[in-house]
Amino acid sequence: MSGRTRLALCAAAATLLASCALLPLVERSTWILQAAALVLIQTTVGALARRAPLPRPATTAVQALVSLMLLTLFFAGAQAVAGVIPTPAALGELGSLLQAGSDDISRYSIPAPLTEGIRLMLVGGVLVVGLVVDTLAVTYRSAAPAGLPLLALYSVAAGLSEGGAGWLWFLLAAAGYLLLLLAEGRDRLAQWGRVFSGGPRGPGGSPAAAESTAIAPVRTGRRIGMVALGVALVVPLALPGLDGGLVDPARGKGEGPGSGGTISAVNPVVSLQNNLNQDEDREVLTYRTDGAQSQPLYLRIVALDDFDGKSWKPAVRRISDVPSPLPAPVGLAAGVRSTELNTRITASGSYAQGWLPMPYPATNVRIDGDWRFEPVGRTVLGDGGQTTRGKEYLVSSLAVEPTPYQLAQAPAPSPGLAEEFTEVPDSLPPIVARTAREVTRGAADDYEAAVKLQDWFAVNGGFTYDTSVQAGSGTQAIARFLKDKEGFCVHFSFSMAAMARTLGIPARVAVGFTPGSPQSGGAMSVGLRDAHAWPELYFEGVGWTRFEPTPSRGSIPEYAQSQTPGSPPQPDEEPAPSASEEPSAAPSAPESCPPDQRKAGTCSGVPEASTGSGGGSGPSALPEILLLGIGGLLLLGLPLTPMLWRRRTRARRLGPARSSPVLAGAGTLRVWDEVQDSAWDYGIPPDASLTPRRAAERIVRGMHLEGEAAGAVSRVAAAVEQTLYAPSPEPVPGLTEDARRLGAALGASAGRGARLRALLLPRSNARLGHALADHWRGLRFRTSGILPRRPGGRTAGAAAKATGSEGG
Repeated sequence: MSGRTRLALCAAAATLLASCALLPLVERSTWILQAAALVLIQTTVGALARRAPLPRPATTAVQALVSLMLLTLFFAGAQAVAGVIPTPAALGELGSLLQAGSDDISRYSIPAPLTEGIRLMLVGGVLVVGLVVDTLAVTYRSAAPAGLPLLALYSVAAGLSEGGAGWLWFLLAAAGYLLLLLAEGRDRLAQWGRVFSGGPRGPGGSPAAAESTAIAPVRTGRRIGMVALGVALVVPLALPGLDGGLVDPARGKGEGPGSGGTISAVNPVVSLQNNLNQDEDREVLTYRTDGAQSQPLYLRIVALDDFDGKSWKPAVRRISDVPSPLPAPVGLAAGVRSTELNTRITASGSYAQGWLPMPYPATNVRIDGDWRFEPVGRTVLGDGGQTTRGKEYLVSSLAVEPTPYQLAQAPAPSPGLAEEFTEVPDSLPPIVARTAREVTRGAADDYEAAVKLQDWFAVNGGFTYDTSVQAGSGTQAIARFLKDKEGFCVHFSFSMAAMARTLGIPARVAVGFTPGSPQSGGAMSVGLRDAHAWPELYFEGVGWTRFEPTPSRGSIPEYAQSQTPGSPPQPDEEPAPSASEEPSAAPSAPESCPPDQRKAGTCSGVPEASTGSGGGSGPSALPEILLLGIGGLLLLGLPLTPMLWRRRTRARRLGPARSSPVLAGAGTLRVWDEVQDSAWDYGIPPDASLTPRRAAERIVRGMHLEGEAAGAVSRVAAAVEQTLYAPSPEPVPGLTEDARRLGAALGASAGRGARLRALLLPRSNARLGHALADHWRGLRFRTSGILPRRPGGRTAGAAAKATGSEGG
């Protein structure tokens, strides 16, 4: 097996070992076998193309084309010619699968089900990384930069999968990278031999040399790998964490269930703003209700009750099988009027939601499939990749209609519930609590305070509904919203819930849909633009109660419209069943409805998408800007590391010579190293078997040097021979200028690509690994006391260090 073939196989192995870090992200691991097979085919194609031989860009292009054909065969074969030749229809199918995979990633928690879209993203991503690694390490013979795509692959997996055996995946990725470096080292040494070095040698030169040749590749690869892995470990620690905003898209990894018996803390509102801004209001649900209710029917998906100051998300809780019937709603007393409803809901074939949209509070659910129940939020969620796609299900629920008096007279909640649902982090800006107190000044009870908060947002606070406003980021997001007074339902619901908690009122946020639009025959149609978020506040005796702070969206409940919330009911106002026997067909309030009409309940019509323009969120806090700037500098600095190291090496070698003859001799050898490395950067590697004079002639011939440049190389070579063989070496003036003159001549005679390669990825940086190995071996010999003494009292290692070449 040739060295390049061995290097290509090591590159494929390194890619596959790094891709193992993606295994915890999905439930099944069968995709890794498919990815391994395709990567091996891709590697084989590259090896054949290089043997042809094809130009380097053509080799990469052929591998990319074959990789596309392989993906077409496995994921879009029905739309391709002969199953493998991509057509526009096949490319469209691949694009659709990628979009579906992206949607699945935002919908499911980890581990996600292995859908076709996610499988394509995993296999395709590994193929792309494998192509980049093979191109850098094998086609362009630069294994060290190939660690960057491997590091990116591992970092993506480590960033998504929280916890777990992350150290195991890191070790596998690191082992693959070290294997790649070792293979490249062996391949280079097999072609060029050992680099000229003044490291210690055994008596007579041969035994130590033999040992050096045998073990140098291992030690060189090991030390370069240790440096690279050290950078990989240190740099992520310096990179800043990106704070999530009100929506916190960085944590929006799913809408669906966790595995086992818990729900993962995922954020199902990550796509809510996108739904509201869709060009076409695509229908996602239809439903019919056979009961009577006085309030529009909201379809609730999930409750967000974990507030960390940056975002709201579902808490991690235990889940169980769906009971029949569901447990009684927490906090609902017998004296509160409620009507039982039966709602038949049908999800469209394009709506794959991991949480089940239902009226709240549901008392019974009948649906086929694998579903689980979370009792605190009273949500039903799919297990093992179960979604609502095309499902029809029946939900029994209660239409709870408390009176303002019942809410105003609600006793204090239990200490445990109050402690959990009034918790706010210390990082919450003080302006949030201060504004809540100012808005609710004079409120006689928690209910009146809640109504004041709602009306301040929805009616008299000067807020504007605008879906184009970004959610914001970090702990200052709510404060910026209170200042700018522009946003959509996420801003209003999240802010009101946070302010209610600062007042000691238990609060959380519900996500789901407004009632939708009436259709013929009494059915209701719910579209993407009906996606909504609203706060739920807890009142003992009534339970979790909906409020509506978002202007021009949804409808304010009747119990929240009272002007005298503390007034007791009159005798004829005692709870009584509703006289209406027909299901309500009231649509969501239109967005153009004025706040005063909306509060009075006089709005009508079909809701339309908002078209107002909005401003963005305010600037990030100074610490965040600084951290992001530092992280950006680090990321930008990594690709520049080879260039900076080469410049540092050149500056050290070409510094002023010292007065001592011995030091002057070492300085001459440093200049010679610089001359050889300058030629190495432009494609003429050093050859340890040549004398300095022959090596100089090789550089002159290989680079077609003439005149001053050729004379400069010859003068430095003559000075090296004088240093190595003269009884008393003398300093030779002008050598550093000769070395600089040579570097300028090499750059002037080379093409633009060669100059960029010599600047950004200098080949001579490989000398660093050789130097580390030589220094370590010399240290072992010196400490073991086996080095022979030379005249003058110095060991052979010290003499070698004084006259040997310096490696970077």
